[in-house]
Amino acid sequence: MSPSRRSAVPRLPAVRLYESLRTAHLERAHQLAPASIVHRVTRYDFDESLTEGLDLVQAGPVRAAWLVARSRVRVLEVNEPLMTSSLPATALVLAALAGRRVLTRRRVTVVSYLIGNADPFASGTAPRLRTRLRRRAERVLARLVWRRLDRVVSGTDSARETYARLLGPSSPRTSAATIPALPTRHPEARGGGVRPPTVVFLGAFAERKGLPVLLAAWPAVREEHPDARLVLLGKGPLEPDARALADADDSVTVEVDPARSRIHDVLDASRVLVLWSQPSPTWREQVGLPLVEGLSHGCTAVTTTETGLADWLEAHGHVVAHGDPASSSVLAHSIGSALDAGRSADSVLADLPELDGRLAADDRLFTPELSAREDSA
Repeated sequence: MSPSRRSAVPRLPAVRLYESLRTAHLERAHQLAPASIVHRVTRYDFDESLTEGLDLVQAGPVRAAWLVARSRVRVLEVNEPLMTSSLPATALVLAALAGRRVLTRRRVTVVSYLIGNADPFASGTAPRLRTRLRRRAERVLARLVWRRLDRVVSGTDSARETYARLLGPSSPRTSAATIPALPTRHPEARGGGVRPPTVVFLGAFAERKGLPVLLAAWPAVREEHPDARLVLLGKGPLEPDARALADADDSVTVEVDPARSRIHDVLDASRVLVLWSQPSPTWREQVGLPLVEGLSHGCTAVTTTETGLADWLEAHGHVVAHGDPASSSVLAHSIGSALDAGRSADSVLADLPELDGRLAADDRLFTPELSAREDSA
């Protein structure tokens, strides 16, 4: 594979306009339709080694608009309209392309992948007038972007319903579909029968991911399941709390910022993955990358109703708690139920689609102008 190109101008006829770029995006980019990626910032987990073979352009909103308008773009993917931090850049790029169309008569197809399932415009609890006015302006801007989209794919039913409720109907010309944001079996997943009673937490050591509730619940889990083990993988502000439990309980292991290969090994040896997402006025778990990765290795998921995949998970034998997400006893009971179910990895993997949901969505978004795999073969 050729080295990565940090380009001055997007080189490919497909462009993805991202607010931020992280490792998961880079991994996906090697599988999705070939496209230049224009991004404003990189995330804390950005893995430089995964940029090989990609066409990357880092630019702020104004420069991004100028560069995309100068490019030979035919299909543009933008961040979903409910991602309010990306709206200024998206609006500027779309305005620049509208100006280019006046001069060249070339219309760009604009597409977006939707997983947002929370209301970012709610102003009832905002104490400052400036905040309330900003949110009203963001709603207007989001509706303008929403009406400009030519094709959209919703990754969850929750996202589809949220967009209809907050932004109203899309343009009559918009092609819309819903494809569940589910993984396929990971190529290195061993599968097999019932695994040892290992529970894994993967992600940010933060309150919104439910780590404090998990740490409080673990002693109760151990009382009912003395042979259970807990592995905490990630990093974040609550690392001292995680280490404190590991120091006091030899059934708990903490691994800070482990390599991707190590993450896959742990998931492939675990029976249960916990992502105990917490409700928040300003944030809601859209899908949950740890859930997707756990499923791809055959883990039984334990989660709350916050994730957009909650309905699918519950319908396919995973544990989705409807009780108080702040309750450690609810979580302890949920983990115990998943362990007692003794579900095999093979049975979890058998429920997954043959094609990764994000790849299937990408084919829908970029066809017929581009084909995800035929054009790159």
